[in-house]
Amino acid sequence: MGKLHIKKGDLVFVNAGESKGQQGKVLQVFVEKQRAIVEGVNMVSKHTKPNAQHPQGGIIKMEAPIHISNLMLIDPATGKPTRIGRRRNENGKLVRYSKKSGEEIK
Repeated sequence: MGKLHIKKGDLVFVNAGESKGQQGKVLQVFVEKQRAIVEGVNMVSKHTKPNAQHPQGGIIKMEAPIHISNLMLIDPATGKPTRIGRRRNENGKLVRYSKKSGEEIK
């Protein structure tokens, strides 16, 4: 299946779907399903029974996974969405870099 262009902790921009134009931090990545959960994006209402965490139960707003093809990494250098490339750095390690600015992404 290969590697994905986003990782947990990345700041991403949503370029398609109902949450188009929003940005947030990646909380979790599901590699096998090619989806990610992004903070504050793709919110859904979940009906829950009372339990230890929610003694009242009721309707809870939570983030649903969004397909990674609808996400673009935000370039730390420019603050704009960018495509991602991979190249070897001076130590021979494979690193991600911004196609827009050419900067290495930590």
